[in-house]
Amino acid sequence: MVVPFPIACGACFACQDGLYSVCENSNPNAGMAEKLMGHSPAAIFGYSHMLGGFPGGQAEYVRVPFADVGPIKIEDDLPDEKVLFLSDIFPTGFMGAEMCDIKPGQTIAVWGAGPVGQLAAASAFLLGADRVIVIDRFPYRLQRVLRTSAEVLNYEKVNVLDALRDMTGGRGPDACIDAVGMEAHHPTPAMYAYDRAKQAARLETERPYALREAIMACRNGGVVSVIGVYGGFVDKFPMGSVMNRSLTIRTGQCHVHRYTEPLLQRIRADEIDPSFVISHRMPLSEAPHAFELFKHKQDECNKVVLTV
Repeated sequence: MVVPFPIACGACFACQDGLYSVCENSNPNAGMAEKLMGHSPAAIFGYSHMLGGFPGGQAEYVRVPFADVGPIKIEDDLPDEKVLFLSDIFPTGFMGAEMCDIKPGQTIAVWGAGPVGQLAAASAFLLGADRVIVIDRFPYRLQRVLRTSAEVLNYEKVNVLDALRDMTGGRGPDACIDAVGMEAHHPTPAMYAYDRAKQAARLETERPYALREAIMACRNGGVVSVIGVYGGFVDKFPMGSVMNRSLTIRTGQCHVHRYTEPLLQRIRADEIDPSFVISHRMPLSEAPHAFELFKHKQDECNKVVLTV
């Protein structure tokens, strides 16, 4: 079985509209979320008490509310590693690319060469992008994303805005995907210190460097697709750039239920094998060690598969 990370009832207005990650019925702590966000999204496995307080999925057994909606049975003809990421990161990366409204010949830029960014790059090619440029600072992640045929930029070695202008004839990418989110790093110590200080003083909750840069880089009239996770408030948001240059921002926690079957068929058709992101395989008993490797980016840890 593959179980989506958002929990959805399948019957409410949002679910009927295909917006499963904003299900109106699955979050028992909706009131908490409404105070911060205005309205509550769906409950999510392992995503704080504000979004339901449901334990995460790295366990031998998981209780699945609304189990008749979303989880899909996988036949034995496919290995587990090919379909494992249908639960989360593959649909997330694909949705990030889909929200770009990609047309043949277009150039897509992706901030973040982690597993989600890698799958967003691969998905952009699936949807017809001519070029995909991925931005990160870790050589082992940039090396892995080359397997998707994407081009790469190390933001510690180049000025990303200048480089993207040069690579696109001065126009900028047709769409930009933020696959980084709230804990972004910035190569300039002063800029990094600014947001860290604001966080420490509880004046903002995020470090939105990648989002700011994606907005500034995108061509006039382009799309900024945000699949990196944000939880609260950001400072120095370039709304003037968004408004004056006719940019479209599209975002959301992934509506996984919408994508599991179509993406399963793409895997069956050998259009893509998402398991290319896997770098480590460990038993569940070594999960704490696996989290440390991933958190501190040790041993070129890209994605860990835990087995019972």
